[in-house]
Formats: sequence, structure tokens, C-alpha cells
Amino acid sequence: MKFTRKAHANWQGTGMEGKGTISTQSTTLDNAQLSFKTRFADGVGTNPEELVAAAHSGCFTMQLSFLLNDAGFTADDLTTEASVTFEDGTITLIHLELKGKVPSISAAEFNAIANKAKEICPISKLLNTTITLNANLE
Repeated sequence: MKFTRKAHANWQGTGMEGKGTISTQSTTLDNAQLSFKTRFADGVGTNPEELVAAAHSGCFTMQLSFLLNDAGFTADDLTTEASVTFEDGTITLIHLELKGKVPSISAAEFNAIANKAKEICPISKLLNTTITLNANLE
């Protein structure tokens, strides 16, 4: 399977005082606000690190679901929070905090499958940073 997805960003002005927007092909983001404030302080809008966190948590969770199915399990619930750490101009860490409810699976099996998902999820493979995982079976 091969496909291409698109997003569009626009920026006007200087890095600090300027402003921009970002939109996705699906229009889930449709001229969402970008600014220095939304990236480095608190402001209304989004930022690249938040978008990476959203992409990584979604990709990882979906990959985990596929791997669980391949192993004969179906999750009742999988919830992943991705925390992206930006430090001195570099994304230095992404931590995945996973909570899962999967009937009939042991904690050891769950952790092994979750770690495999972390390694092979396309967004994990794309990113050149340390990625950690804490997986909790409820």
C-alpha cells in the first residue's frame, strides 16, 4: 500500500512577531493558528511539537492494535499520551505513556508487543530521537 498525505503551512513576518497557519488535507486542521507564543509559551493555536506528539501517539496506538490482533488479542481500550521534549533547538525525547485494557493478555506479553509497536510504528522510525515507553495494562 502506498499513499501520500499533505499539509500546508503559511508564515508571515518575523519568527518572533510573525504569525502563521497550518492546514491538513483532511481539513481536521483548517488554518489552525501558529505563532511564537503558541510554540514557546501559552497561546491559542498549535505548534510543530504538539503535532508530532499527536501523529506519534496515533500511529503508535494503531500499530499496537494491529500487533495485538496478530497475536490473537483485541484491546478493549488503548490510550497513549506522547510527550515531546524540545530542548535548545532539538527534540531530545518523546515519551509514550500507554494505558491498555486487553482481555486475557499477560503484562509481559502486553509490554513485549507494546515495545515492538514502539520500534516499528512508521512515526517512530521517522524520528531521530530517543523514544521511551511506559506501558500499563489495567
